[in-house]
Amino acid sequence: MGRFVIGITGSSGIIYGLRLVEVLSFSGHEIHVVLSEEAKLVSADECLSEDKLVSLLKKMTSRVYGEHDFTAPIASSSYLVDGTVVIPCTLKTLGEIANSIQSTLISRAALNSLRLRRPLIVVVRETPLSTLDIINMLKISLSGGVVMPASPAFYGKPRSIQDIVDFIVGKVLDILGLENNLYRRWEGPKSTQGTSLCDHFYELASS
Repeated sequence: MGRFVIGITGSSGIIYGLRLVEVLSFSGHEIHVVLSEEAKLVSADECLSEDKLVSLLKKMTSRVYGEHDFTAPIASSSYLVDGTVVIPCTLKTLGEIANSIQSTLISRAALNSLRLRRPLIVVVRETPLSTLDIINMLKISLSGGVVMPASPAFYGKPRSIQDIVDFIVGKVLDILGLENNLYRRWEGPKSTQGTSLCDHFYELASS
């Protein structure tokens, strides 16, 4: 089993981070979660209260750290991990990683992975993007990291929010080299199978 760091920052899309932690933990991997203060605030508005969020994470893994806990083992590059994922990743955190600013445990852990040539994935959910944001993405990509916008596809005909979330989480697992069947992979057009997303969206199925 692998050892992974999951950084959850204060962008919308906290559910992406929670679902990734859930799937990795269920598969028996060792998970270290770093939760930013802003993530707690955003979660309270769109997902779970701070207490419920922390409680849920601790049920899935006992290794949950605050963003300024530099005594955590993952603060050191000598504590080897198999990959780091920042999900969701704010543009602030993106900029810190791209410019080697280690003001939080999340950016520190991400930079440790880059230094050791271990997988780093930043799941950026912000939109639109400025030229500076794109330059920061380029810096991370040139340094060996993977920039993965949270851009779900719809060819799998999602029927729930979980289907959309699982598409993104499944893509993260693909990059980490971990087998999963969280989403339907593209195998060519299959428009005759099932009801289309637009039928549901515009309630055309019964017309």
